[in-house]
Amino acid sequence: MIQDPVKNPQVVVADFSKLPLDANFLLKDAVYTVGGKFKQRFMMRKDLNGTEDYVLGNYQWNVQTQKWQGFKPWKYWYKDAYPHNNNSLPTSRACDGCHFTGFMSTDKRVESGIACESCHGPASNHIKHPESKVYIASLSDPVRQNEVCLQCHMRNRDKRLETQNMSEIYGDARDYPKGYEAGKALSHYKMPAPFTPGIETKEFYANGMGKKNRTQGNEFVHSMKSKHGVTCINCHNPHTLEPTAQKNRGNDLCMDCHGFGSPIGPHQDSLTAHTRHKEDSKGSLCVECHMPKVGRHTGKSPLTVRTHLFNFVTPRETLMYKMPQETNACFACHKNDRDMKTLQNDLESWGMVSWDKR
Repeated sequence: MIQDPVKNPQVVVADFSKLPLDANFLLKDAVYTVGGKFKQRFMMRKDLNGTEDYVLGNYQWNVQTQKWQGFKPWKYWYKDAYPHNNNSLPTSRACDGCHFTGFMSTDKRVESGIACESCHGPASNHIKHPESKVYIASLSDPVRQNEVCLQCHMRNRDKRLETQNMSEIYGDARDYPKGYEAGKALSHYKMPAPFTPGIETKEFYANGMGKKNRTQGNEFVHSMKSKHGVTCINCHNPHTLEPTAQKNRGNDLCMDCHGFGSPIGPHQDSLTAHTRHKEDSKGSLCVECHMPKVGRHTGKSPLTVRTHLFNFVTPRETLMYKMPQETNACFACHKNDRDMKTLQNDLESWGMVSWDKR
């Protein structure tokens, strides 16, 4: 997530020959790049009160559209906590807690990027005494285990806003759970982005599905999987990062637990009977129906972020929650040959939307 473009120029995926003239930076000004898979931002050195700090360029490169687009970090939830100027919002408040190892709990950029201690906690004493396990955070509790991921993969608010007004933390609002270390109770350091079922916000649809990236945790904690003790690493390998949205194991991963004849389904005796689609078709891929693409990495990006609620949303529910039709799993495939009402009728004729017809 954090790279040095001087040491390794290949990390720059943006086309600087197309950089708009009103950009407040050039490539030579960038000390670090942030990301590069979906979008890429650029950090410039600007110390704060004599302490090492950085600010972000006023343009970001959209990898998915191959275009520069304006970037105003103060437009997010902390818009009332900073001047509306990129040069006045330090990355130490907005980004560095998740993007630099150690910064979240120590305010020191121990390592650039996401290294071992981001998930396993400080381990210098463990290195000195490897025979002892007391220095490594215990992650045997599934809740503590998930919170390691949720420290960054969950949209949040500054914890202090539970008791203070934004004006009281003006210039210091944090977009990460300051003080948190792996193994601790995340709720002591982080307040999730507000959401009430049935009410749409800038970040979530009324059914809880996220509109943006980095909402996996917000969705997951409301899912049936989370309530039954499933953890992030039951599906994701934290060291190889697989499966990802771009590379997954097809149905094999899901079927490890959800095999035919198991108590947690599918309850039909074949994939075709369960999906009403051909076995080798997109309509029979678990993720296409249970984890459709509903979120974007920027407002101008295509839908690529898969939901982590896991429940199947019908066309009728999509319309009821006033979600864009392209977020609906059925419509995403059938937008050229069927409308939402027809798709809903198909489900009803199959007996797949009523408990007493299954």
